[in-house]
Amino acid sequence: MLSTVLLLLAAAVSYSLFNIISGLRANIKVARQSGLPYFIIPLSPWNRIGQIFNKVWVPVFKQLPRKYWEDVEFILHPNWQYHENHHVFARLGDAFLIVSPGRIIFFTENAEAIHQVTSKREAFPKPTEAYAILGQYGQNVVTLEGAQWRMHRKITSASFNEKNAALIFKESISQTLGLMNLWLGPDGRGNKTFKTLEQDTASLMLNIIANIGFGLKILWPGQEFPADADPRLAKYATPEPPEGHTMSFVDALGRTLECLILLLVVPKWILRHVPSKRAKLAVEAESNFIRYLNEFLQEKVEDVKRGNNTEGLDIMGSLVRTSYEQEGPATAGSGQKGTQIVKLSDSEIIGNAFINIVAGHETTANVVHFALIELATNPASQRRLQQDLDGIVGDTAPETWDYEAKLNPLLGSMVGASINETIRLVPPVVDIPKMVSPNQDQSITIDGERYLLPRKAPIGMVTAASHRNPRYWPTKKPSRVTGAETDIDDFVPERWLLAEPARDEGARVEGADTEDFGGYSGSDTSAQLYRPPRGSFIPFSDGARACLGRRMAIVELVSVLSVIFQKYSIELAVDEWASDEKIEGMSRDEKARVYGLAQQRSNETVRGATSMITLKLHGNQHVPVRMVRRGDERFVNWIDS
Repeated sequence: MLSTVLLLLAAAVSYSLFNIISGLRANIKVARQSGLPYFIIPLSPWNRIGQIFNKVWVPVFKQLPRKYWEDVEFILHPNWQYHENHHVFARLGDAFLIVSPGRIIFFTENAEAIHQVTSKREAFPKPTEAYAILGQYGQNVVTLEGAQWRMHRKITSASFNEKNAALIFKESISQTLGLMNLWLGPDGRGNKTFKTLEQDTASLMLNIIANIGFGLKILWPGQEFPADADPRLAKYATPEPPEGHTMSFVDALGRTLECLILLLVVPKWILRHVPSKRAKLAVEAESNFIRYLNEFLQEKVEDVKRGNNTEGLDIMGSLVRTSYEQEGPATAGSGQKGTQIVKLSDSEIIGNAFINIVAGHETTANVVHFALIELATNPASQRRLQQDLDGIVGDTAPETWDYEAKLNPLLGSMVGASINETIRLVPPVVDIPKMVSPNQDQSITIDGERYLLPRKAPIGMVTAASHRNPRYWPTKKPSRVTGAETDIDDFVPERWLLAEPARDEGARVEGADTEDFGGYSGSDTSAQLYRPPRGSFIPFSDGARACLGRRMAIVELVSVLSVIFQKYSIELAVDEWASDEKIEGMSRDEKARVYGLAQQRSNETVRGATSMITLKLHGNQHVPVRMVRRGDERFVNWIDS
């Protein structure tokens, strides 16, 4: 009996080894035919099991002779895209294949290659299976491809227009003023150290996205609704949970987003039974959040049926009106043929509302968080930004700023340049996935050479690398911060302020998409700023599958930074090295040395960011700061002059 079991086990092992070896040999043969440089590793960088047990198998693999792993050593580790960025491609080439027994992956930082991939949706579709877990609340514009995606895209894109962008401008200003009152404290003076910058910017964007997604008005502590306000607004904005809920809407939404990976990956029955407070809170939050979504849906359906079509920003309300105002036969989730009317099902309405919250919340919050850190770390850039604001908005009250009159000048100033430089260095997503069409191999051209990508091959467009490739960016020598050959890795928003902005939009791509899928189709950078080659700057992706809400995100970012820096400055806190009393007695040289320590720590902390869904500071990593009135600064009004 034992010998039979051992024989079967040996046969299973032999069969597995045969499949691994034959799969690797087949993939190597295909890689050779592509014409691209290729490198062999035992486990794919996108293999989930390999990522989990990275610290186990990588040391074992590195017991082999150095020639087998020295070229690919950095790619073996999670977060290599951000931590190693362009340096990997400088060594291996700006486009290469990673070959393992199970798959071939095409990685690139090359702008020409990226432009071709993003311009041909059917030849290089989105790998929707990788996003399948985001369809748990309903299929949506992110989880679909083909005709269904086209229909969802056209319906959802209707909300992303300039009229609504102007409303977002106003709401972002209002919410930022509320956050600043919180930072200033009860005495209204500010200048107190806080370590909650990441959480506070997340709350700010949560309040804004609640308005964008559901038409809600979320209040900051100390704020109150007027007596004649819609009672439903007060119901959902209150810190106390309404009837039928155990959490307020803000708490349920915030906790759900905070635990999103846990909720999407781990089955709910496991979360309910594991002895973990975090798991139980996550399940409770999601349960409350789903009930809120269904309540919102039913209320908005009733509004449409009664003809109560209120003006204002409300993505879910817009989706409901699209599906419930129309008359005639329709199939939920169907395309339009003849007189058939395109509609979304209730679950698809909820799914699209949910995905807009996920896509628009953490990404934008992270950019605000890192922008404030970078501007505090680089005082000269902060001062130049404030000089631009003085010329554009002066001392006028932010509530009076006109969207059409102010947005473009702000985008073309150091405000827009600082936003662009932040997302160049710390992009929301470090690696945008695509795939080669499953139907046939696809060719791409790089620097005049044609290469063949095998069908079904995953593609990684490494934004964190293309954004730091000196080939595409104005640089100066050497780095003021690190002494490196160039300042490509430094925060230098001034690089975007050129007298003659670049106009290289990239070569025309044969077979590129020509259909209008709806949504904002303009450039992601102001015409007054440096415009890098098409494909080299893709914080929101590009082409037909580019982020639907990117225009809204830029409007939010411009509003937030403009309101904060109009009358205030952000300084790094130096409490770790000196007390307020000690700072008062220091000379300028001594103050500069102390602030230099804070700058060094800030740079190290930002370099330690990691990517899960988005790139951010995880664990207990944070950069403490202070907000001070302009004129009351201790450091940033003169350091780095």
